[in-house]
Amino acid sequence: MTIISHSHQLIFIAIPKTGTHSVRRALRPHLAETDEEHVSLFEKKRLPYPEFAEIGHGHLRATDLRKVLGEETWSTYHSFCVVRNPWERFVSYCAFITRKSEDFQKDPQATMQRILDNPWHEDRVLFLPQSHFVRDENGETMVDTVCRMERFEDDITAIFREKGLPPPSLESVNQSQHEDFRQYYTDSLRQQIAKRYQEDIERFGYSFS
Repeated sequence: MTIISHSHQLIFIAIPKTGTHSVRRALRPHLAETDEEHVSLFEKKRLPYPEFAEIGHGHLRATDLRKVLGEETWSTYHSFCVVRNPWERFVSYCAFITRKSEDFQKDPQATMQRILDNPWHEDRVLFLPQSHFVRDENGETMVDTVCRMERFEDDITAIFREKGLPPPSLESVNQSQHEDFRQYYTDSLRQQIAKRYQEDIERFGYSFS
């Protein structure tokens, strides 16, 4: 879902489980033939750089994109991403990863704990902290605009307006099925997520409530 639009001088950093497919679907009608995408779900496209040829997902880091684009292009183009409350994002991950077995729907708390305890998830791109995708070598946030799921439509519309594009139609795509995230948490689970995603919580100013 990473998008580099040379025609609009726009770079979309696609953090997993933050409405990335909705943003891509809204942007695609406005892309020119020279614009580039890196995506694997629904269709396969790759950015034309050897560094990304073998990456089988669309969630590329801002630091890696800056290296291939160069500092001048990176600083000239408007980069943006979308972030989400870490506790809500984890619930979305659990519901998504168990969608075939429906384990989350049957016993959400046990499923959440089992996923946290299983090291298999550690390196999965959907499980990584959101900060992983947008921090630079010094730990600073390196994208120009950080949009938020809590005000998704307003923030994305502002990006479109800045680039002279018509207001987007933001449809839900690849959405996990779950209720309000707060209802799934015990105190222990809440604290475990706070510890695991501490950097995201501090960087983006989130709290459980």
